[in-house]
Amino acid sequence: MKKLFTLASLLVLASLVLSACGGGKSTASDLLGAIKERGYIMVSTDPNYEPQSFLNTNGKRPADTKCPADALTTAELQGFDVDVAHKIGDGLGVETCFATPAWDIITAGNWSDKWDVSVGSMTILPDRQKVLDFSVPYYGTPAVVAVKADSTFASLDELAGKALCAGTSTTYETWLNGGDLGPGILIYSKAPAGVVAVPLETDQECAQSLAAGREDFVGYVTAVTVVDANIAAGMPVKQLGDAVYNEVLAAAFDKSSTLSSATLLAEVDKILTALHADGTLSGLSTQWFGKDLTQGLIK
Repeated sequence: MKKLFTLASLLVLASLVLSACGGGKSTASDLLGAIKERGYIMVSTDPNYEPQSFLNTNGKRPADTKCPADALTTAELQGFDVDVAHKIGDGLGVETCFATPAWDIITAGNWSDKWDVSVGSMTILPDRQKVLDFSVPYYGTPAVVAVKADSTFASLDELAGKALCAGTSTTYETWLNGGDLGPGILIYSKAPAGVVAVPLETDQECAQSLAAGREDFVGYVTAVTVVDANIAAGMPVKQLGDAVYNEVLAAAFDKSSTLSSATLLAEVDKILTALHADGTLSGLSTQWFGKDLTQGLIK
């Protein structure tokens, strides 16, 4: 009898602990409700995309964070996208946590509920809209080509037949391959004739590899903000010519989410619209990029 009583007591205690820790099944009817129930929003972003998002080497993980052990906190990342994601979390009244999956996994959709939203400078493209829903844009960036600082290239045409690097599954790779970027992107120049695309996991890796002496490509395509940051960091690179196209960037939501993300998308739209109206996004853009890239956007 004593053993039976002890076992019963342990089972009751265990159920109380699970209930207190939120271990019971969520009763939320949509993703927004689940986020508020757990107290944090999980955001996917790139930890190697300075100045949009990158590791804060001086950041210390808060002891009282609600973020899962395998997620990063706002103290451990920094950058424009990180600050925007933090503002979204604040607007929802929850903590912001970060997952860092590969870019091609994010753009492919079907996230298996591993994160709630992407705030990672994603361009709105027709193919992506088949699997993802997008918020109102929060900023836009010109895309440019960069080459080694000591190269003799003077124009884009001189790169004909050469190899250029781009992040895999990015608009930069699509542009190099002559793919369709959709009606939301203003294209100023086509890719050089016969150019060969060399994809790496992120376009920042292209810059880092070129600076480290990699020789199977002569330059890379990325946002002008990234090239500016590369130059400011002392990388031996330079921008070649003017912007080749301009894109608008938004938060993205998985159409295949188990719980509907419609109300979450609506709330994020409200938050971003308010951040545009009160000048917060302009201020963050100026802080991180030295210019306001949040104006004149069309979804």
